[in-house]
Amino acid sequence: MKIKKAVFPVAGMGTRFLPATKANPKEMLPIVDKPLIQYAAEEAIAAGINELIFVTSSSKRAIEDHFDKNYEMETELAKRGKKELLQVLRDIVPEGISCVYVRQAEALGLGHAVLCARPVVGNEPFAVILADDMINGGDDRSCLSQMVDLYDEQNCSVLGVERIAPEDTNKYGVVKETVLSEGLSRVDGIVEKPHPEVAPSNLAVVGRYILTPAIFDFLVKTGRGAGGEIQLTDAIAELLKHEQVLAYEFKGKRYDCGSKLGYLQATVEYALEHKELGPEFRQYLKSFVCDVGLK
Repeated sequence: MKIKKAVFPVAGMGTRFLPATKANPKEMLPIVDKPLIQYAAEEAIAAGINELIFVTSSSKRAIEDHFDKNYEMETELAKRGKKELLQVLRDIVPEGISCVYVRQAEALGLGHAVLCARPVVGNEPFAVILADDMINGGDDRSCLSQMVDLYDEQNCSVLGVERIAPEDTNKYGVVKETVLSEGLSRVDGIVEKPHPEVAPSNLAVVGRYILTPAIFDFLVKTGRGAGGEIQLTDAIAELLKHEQVLAYEFKGKRYDCGSKLGYLQATVEYALEHKELGPEFRQYLKSFVCDVGLK
């Protein structure tokens, strides 16, 4: 089956960005002129997905509003003849794309959030995208498009992975691998946030998954793991005992926008590539560095 559905777990509180996230979802923080969640949605749509499933909480209405129609604003822009801005609004959710919202009543972790989407996903393979992990595919196809291509070839679950510094393994799900070819491995084991001295490798899962529907049966049985949460990693560890799971080192650059430094790096680098702001912003940065004497 083709991958037509993507799950976006967006119910987290975003405590690392307080007070900015007290009343505004972290997924709505902008990178230049678009919120993080829109970049994630665009990546999914570019990969051929036509159903966006947002697992939300009661404080995330801004996400629903963002992807909803705003008839008053559209009417006003049409009256003023601002056709380009009107098209920007309409392109947020292109024709043929549907948005579904599911509430995660309790903050029980990523695995629980994915399980909440089961009634909508049904018995289909699906993608999971964490908007915090912003990935720029550059001249290559987007990260998720690359993974969908691999799924179409192999018909099994695929994890988007990246080589990390060994001392950072306690921040990620880390896989034990058997290398199949350059950038592609079979997952022989996976563990959530292992200490560096016991980590099976430095190959970390970074916010992109394609999963078969069998994962739901294992999520139902998964107890609370690291951090007292239901971990998707633990369910994947059970899944790979029954099905092949692949780890794919995608082409592109990841920004950890769940951290303040990663968020700032993404903002600067995306601003430099922005078709309207790029040249002027680049000149500003050059002047700023000269003025303050940064090395």
